Amino acid sequence: MYIWFMEKILITGGAGYIGSHTAIALVNAGYQPIIIDDFSNSNTSVLKGLHEILGREVHCYTGDCNDSGIMSKVFMEHQLAGVIHFAAYKAVGESVAHPIKYYKNNVGSLLVLLETMKEFGVKNLVFSSSCTVYGQPEKLPVKEDSPRKPAESPYGNTKKICEDILNDVTRSALGLRMISLRYFNPIGAHNSAKIGELPLGVPANLVPFVTQTGAGIRERLTVYGDDYDTPDGTCIRDYIHVMDLADAHVKSIDYLKDKPDNFMDLFNVGTGQGNTVMEVIKAFEKVSAKTLNFQIGPRRPGDVEKVWADTSKITAKLNWQPKFNLEDALRDSWRWQLALADK
Repeated sequence: MYIWFMEKILITGGAGYIGSHTAIALVNAGYQPIIIDDFSNSNTSVLKGLHEILGREVHCYTGDCNDSGIMSKVFMEHQLAGVIHFAAYKAVGESVAHPIKYYKNNVGSLLVLLETMKEFGVKNLVFSSSCTVYGQPEKLPVKEDSPRKPAESPYGNTKKICEDILNDVTRSALGLRMISLRYFNPIGAHNSAKIGELPLGVPANLVPFVTQTGAGIRERLTVYGDDYDTPDGTCIRDYIHVMDLADAHVKSIDYLKDKPDNFMDLFNVGTGQGNTVMEVIKAFEKVSAKTLNFQIGPRRPGDVEKVWADTSKITAKLNWQPKFNLEDALRDSWRWQLALADK
């Protein structure tokens, strides 16, 4: 049984993949999470999983973060110590086809949130950003002061715009204390296998496609390109366990408490090491004892060749470092996939 304290943190998009795991990390650290989610890219079954893990229900509002009315209601009913803002659309391809939808939701929801925080005097904000702001870096690993490149998609551009908005806010009279976390590639699931990544339709990310192929849901996996300038010709990414990422959000909330008003900082959140797509496949085959059916396809337009994080800043300032490796994350992803088959 967990002990619940009164210091409350609002998680926008809290029923999503990263948000739900962050709710668990917050409870473990002595906070009480409050969730708001419109369930456009998540499922209410997540709330049941959280209940089973935590031993009680997490307070959840069903609503759109662009709706100032529901946001005011949440802030009015709870004395919040801070906000972690996940709520955003995140499919790169969809953002290209429907850019207005992405700008309206991703940028608009941040503006509504900032206005509501100002109205109710809530000062601490952790923003969900992305390593997409770096594009294809000229130097690796990327540091927080590495140049931001033109976005490859409207989705990526919304993250850049939101970071610019937060920077501008620090020069205003709002008095907010903010951190922007630039995620690399979250994978894995809670080790209970009660919550995990739950893509709607065909997965857009590598690992859910790997596990679904391993489970026989997908006939085969396509590896997009094997002629890149990497050890085995396939793209390199920095894959981080979702519970490590969740822990970084808790560390960020703790870090903001003694910071002055009008403060902002940003941190990379990765493992500090890159793995190729083929290394992911081989690691999955090892932990699952499955032989994965895959084929090599042509390069995919817009794919970055290689990127991984320099994590020295977040380690030094937040005393954060990852606890899990690639095999740990894939083992938890596979356990979650198998649990889904039993639901």
